[in-house]
Amino acid sequence: MDGQFLEKILAFELDEDGAQLPFTARLSREQGWTHVYAGRVVEEYKRFIALAMLAGHMVTPSEEVDQAWHLHMVYTKSYWHGLCRDVLGRELHHSPTTGGGDQNAKFHGLYGKTLESYRRIFQAEPPADIWPSVEKRFANAAAGRWVDCSKFWLVPKPAFLSYFK
Repeated sequence: MDGQFLEKILAFELDEDGAQLPFTARLSREQGWTHVYAGRVVEEYKRFIALAMLAGHMVTPSEEVDQAWHLHMVYTKSYWHGLCRDVLGRELHHSPTTGGGDQNAKFHGLYGKTLESYRRIFQAEPPADIWPSVEKRFANAAAGRWVDCSKFWLVPKPAFLSYFK
């Protein structure tokens, strides 16, 4: 695939003109990120889509990029028609882990290969705040949570509060 194809992916616009809540603003709001950071994640999401098409192997997103991907799939016309049909010329499905040790090893390896392909294709280091190392990327995977417990506390509700629904 050529440079024009890559440029077409990177130029794909997720923020619809005139929308009350554009994609990047919604991503920012839902994730608790600044608008600037959400915009950077959107750009890295588009790079991830390019990697999925150009790397020559299955790719695995960072947590932030995965959040953008999940949200984009909710925008079904934009995702399936605008991106997949009109830009990529094919469907791009999300294949989450089915769990277990073999799957963990598989996705650890694929994420490492994804970072290598990022460097090769874009001739740059992936930004560490969006594309952390393999170790950091999967640090919370054992807990099975999207919440980064190194930054936030999860405190269970007291049982007596269940009476006040």
